[in-house]
Amino acid sequence: MVARIVCDVVVPKSMIAHPARFGGTDTGACLRGDLHIESSGRVHLQNSAFSATPRMVLPALAEAHCHLDKCHSIFRMDNVGGDLLEAIERQRQDKANWTADDLAARASRGLAEAQDAGCAALRTHIDWGDTAEPPLAWTVINDLGLQSPMDVHCAALTGVTEMADESYCTAVARAVAQSNGALGAFIHGQPEIAKALTNMFDAATRFGLPLDFHVDESLEDLNGVETVADAAIACNFEGPILCGHAVSLIRKTPADLSRIVDKLQKAGITICALPTTNLYLQGRIAGTPKDRGLTCLQELRDAGVAISVASDNVGDAFCPLGQHNPMAALNLAALSAHLDPPFEDWLALITTNASRAMGLDPLYVDSAPLSKLRISDAESTADLVAGRAPLLPLANAFLEFQPPK
Repeated sequence: MVARIVCDVVVPKSMIAHPARFGGTDTGACLRGDLHIESSGRVHLQNSAFSATPRMVLPALAEAHCHLDKCHSIFRMDNVGGDLLEAIERQRQDKANWTADDLAARASRGLAEAQDAGCAALRTHIDWGDTAEPPLAWTVINDLGLQSPMDVHCAALTGVTEMADESYCTAVARAVAQSNGALGAFIHGQPEIAKALTNMFDAATRFGLPLDFHVDESLEDLNGVETVADAAIACNFEGPILCGHAVSLIRKTPADLSRIVDKLQKAGITICALPTTNLYLQGRIAGTPKDRGLTCLQELRDAGVAISVASDNVGDAFCPLGQHNPMAALNLAALSAHLDPPFEDWLALITTNASRAMGLDPLYVDSAPLSKLRISDAESTADLVAGRAPLLPLANAFLEFQPPK
């Protein structure tokens, strides 16, 4: 009988659904041994003689928030480097260049980058526009997603003013449902927020859609994230809700923050930090910024609120740099938000937590199909998060051997 193994690997316990049944030798934060593939396609560990430098195995990453319609457009823009509202205007101007070929070329590049980074799932926001009809980018990128080996979903990024119109909201939700997408909006202190949220939660319930909001993307005193939580609690919404940014939480008093995080936990909302774009745009002054454009990751986690991080904008008016790589986003979040070791504790932000927030089943090493497992030459999770070794498909690493008779 031919067996397939990967000799001497370590697997973080946080990435195993049932560590006690997985086998291997307990090394503290990880289990170590030879990885064997079972006839069912699942894997387990068996003890072995250890080498000097084991490799690390974990589930594929989940990119919970990016913008494939905007990515890699920075080459058309001069002197970009403003605040959020300036970036919105510069990107709006660039939409004159968004032909089907242009969108397909840039989005394909972004999808390839995410796949090379080790992703198996990706959600991209698509600017929707003033009419209820799906924009060109929605059609082009959904078609690309169907051809991708990753699980690609699009989220409609709409305006609050438009979503306050019930007929518009219903028409958008119906179109989104036909593409297995998510319903979303940009919430930034507009007067129509309450009406828009009522319409969106109702439409999401009727069409079975996940919700995904850009909310409080500012260091100003905004309260959109609490308004979303209130709306979710009021209607007992049972679907997944992802709130990206939530930067204004960093300015809340301890009492206000405690009240809000309690509601977020009760509503089952995941907060997605987007450090690349928020650190670049928020807190701009004449000189070096004094404030960090980042949400309260540690306080949220300590209060039992699900958190994630993602890549957000890559090479566009919102961020001229960036990568379609959740591990790079976690690296930056660890530096900017002081997420200390052990880094095994933070891997859920770009794997299981991110998947759940998108309405997907979380991947664990002991239950995921082989095609959704990754391996790295990183010797520790610190090396892994630092990006010192790439994530590669585990299926390419298996050796076949014939046991001696």
